[in-house]
Amino acid sequence: MAKQKKSAEFDLSTILRAGDHVMWPQGTGEPTGLTGRLVQSAPELPPVTLVLGMVTTDTLRRIKGGQLDFLCLNGAAETRRAVAASSGRVIPAHVSTIPDLIASRRIPVDVALIRVRPVANSCMFSLGVMVDFVHEMMAAARVVVAEIDERMPLTGDDALIHADCITHLTVADGDEPVIVDPIPTENELAIADRVAALVPDRATIQLGVGGLPVAVCSALTGHKELGLHSGVIPDAAVDLIKYGIVTNAHKGLDVGQTVTGGLFGSRKLLNFAHENETITLRRATYTHAAGVMAQILNLHTINSAVEIDLSGQVNSEVAGARYVGAVGGQVDYVRGGRLSPGGRSIFAMSAATPDLKHSKIVSSLCGKPVTTARSDVDLVVTEFGVADLWGLDLHARARALIAIAHPDFRESLERDFAASLI
Repeated sequence: MAKQKKSAEFDLSTILRAGDHVMWPQGTGEPTGLTGRLVQSAPELPPVTLVLGMVTTDTLRRIKGGQLDFLCLNGAAETRRAVAASSGRVIPAHVSTIPDLIASRRIPVDVALIRVRPVANSCMFSLGVMVDFVHEMMAAARVVVAEIDERMPLTGDDALIHADCITHLTVADGDEPVIVDPIPTENELAIADRVAALVPDRATIQLGVGGLPVAVCSALTGHKELGLHSGVIPDAAVDLIKYGIVTNAHKGLDVGQTVTGGLFGSRKLLNFAHENETITLRRATYTHAAGVMAQILNLHTINSAVEIDLSGQVNSEVAGARYVGAVGGQVDYVRGGRLSPGGRSIFAMSAATPDLKHSKIVSSLCGKPVTTARSDVDLVVTEFGVADLWGLDLHARARALIAIAHPDFRESLERDFAASLI
């Protein structure tokens, strides 16, 4: 391995070939020194395709030229820019399938850019903050360039990789990619209270990032002996663990361990996770595996949606004419919650858009994607109540969903339902 001083000095033209697919880890896993170098030098590089998960930095905003194409796994956060620039080249895939898609080159990866932290007195490195499908990314790549970043927490388990996996090493010189929890709105806090009421003590929870998951964490502070198993965890998880609300004592699997594929947080979470033996980073082949979730007791999964129709079909990908979300791990966790002994699957969302112009409970998806089938949907929560759809017929589902819709839209939903064929 050739070691250079800084990522900004690394000559990407020596490793990139025309037609290469370049991939880096999502969110906090982005090696910003290397990705900054990539977009800065793009005009001098051969044409390549960037394979993108969720990008949360300003990297894509700084592209000024070059022959860059984009292949996206979602349209969330800053990745929306790439979706728009590539005319919507999005792969609709469950997170649980992405490792196999990369390994089989259905999702090609030729060059992997990663962040690592050395493990003292060993030939190992830690991926620190993000594991999900990084192992598969590295195994598939012809070249793996890693930037050493001592700002990352030292984490073990699936975060550990051998030095032999790395082709080139640089020293990180970009901004640290952190994610600060948003402040929940009053509406999100109201929804979170209803969600928390559905979660019993000693349950295990799964949650994502954003205002609503942060609000849910706040609403759970009166609970006892919860567990945590999730694709990613935010800053808000720290207080739940630190103050003994999350103990992971009754999970039935990974007892005593908070299991996650990534740390989507700020220094608060990263400092807490450093050498913390109660936080276990695992690959997507574990965090999103149905067989794993079927062994977890009382797993309550919490997801959101762009809109839900009166039969229970969920769209979590497209708002208006824009691709803003993803298939992601939603269906993996919806089904995982139902497979878990005592588990439930919860969809939590506002009943209407923030401007109150559009209901998020709709008569029909009208050609929008069905991210989660109605046959998989369990509990739906808005600020106006809870609809338990599990096992209900189509007529009963519609009535239950109209009852938790925003009052301004209930009459029109009733009319549409009366005129429909169901």
